Amino acid sequence: MRRTRSILLAALLVTAAPSAALADGTLFLGANTTPSSRATRGFAVGMGFLVFGFEFEYSNTSDDLESVAPGLKTFMGNVLLQTPFEIMGFQPYFTTGVGGYRESLEDIGHQETNLATNVGGGAKIGLIGPVRLRLDYRLFRLSGGALNTPAHRIYAGLNLKF
Repeated sequence: MRRTRSILLAALLVTAAPSAALADGTLFLGANTTPSSRATRGFAVGMGFLVFGFEFEYSNTSDDLESVAPGLKTFMGNVLLQTPFEIMGFQPYFTTGVGGYRESLEDIGHQETNLATNVGGGAKIGLIGPVRLRLDYRLFRLSGGALNTPAHRIYAGLNLKF
């Protein structure tokens, strides 16, 4: 009986104790600058364990027929190396990942779907409570018959930690 009460008390304390935010989500807008600057938008969801984090990211870049710049969709799984806490309101990170992409340019009948890798970094900047500004740069290496590789992307997004 005493052991049962101890187990129940321990379980209550563990579930009642506040825990640090281990997950976050980002909605972003930015630019893919290769070969010309075009709008990109997307989202990322992830979770972290001290200095390591994992995230899934999707982005969609519009095409520009005048500049012969293809549209680009990426689906990436990333690993982040980040500070476990904010430093003066900033949480810097480095990231790398692998996934897939689809590049298309209808005017010339081009469409390529293949593997991609990315490397980059950025910072999450505290705004109000769990809301942060996320600034990010990525370099994507597109395998196969991509028209433009590497592709460069910059973005700013609203990040919510939970």
